[in-house]
Amino acid sequence: MTWTEGVTEGLYVPPGHGRVVETPAQRVTFKVTGTHSRMASAFEVEVPPGFDVGAHVHTRSEELFYVLEGELDVLAFEPRVRTPDNWQKWESSSGSRVVRATPGTVIVVPPGCPHAFTNPTDTPAKMFFQASPPPDHERYFEELLEILGNGGPPDQEAIEALRAKYDIEQLTPLRHR
Repeated sequence: MTWTEGVTEGLYVPPGHGRVVETPAQRVTFKVTGTHSRMASAFEVEVPPGFDVGAHVHTRSEELFYVLEGELDVLAFEPRVRTPDNWQKWESSSGSRVVRATPGTVIVVPPGCPHAFTNPTDTPAKMFFQASPPPDHERYFEELLEILGNGGPPDQEAIEALRAKYDIEQLTPLRHR
């Protein structure tokens, strides 16, 4: 099924349902895709301890993160200086710094805004993630998780090519334990 103007029924996805894509580095459950919405894709993302998505920026996508469980360190601002390795130490011209997001925290990232998240704790975190417009993030997640599922350290060259394909400028490396 593809999205059409004549759709008259909504989508209902009960708890525990949705297509799951999983590797040791991350588990993503697709809740709403471009097949069902022309506005945004939505995912439930489990972030294991030690996972760092790396700072990155999109020229077209807008994202929303809502922390459901656990804690994440989150960046959502343009830093004074984009250093290539440690986004956790970045600071904006207005004094903004990385924050610890706990359950109930919402982060909105407009196009052009550098952003990142990491799970610095010893317990998994879970977030609701929405990306607009669809379906680029769906395809990106599928292909990224294939790369991360190959075992061993992440293939940074393959990840860089993938991100370029889907309007993602990687500013610092993706890392996971």
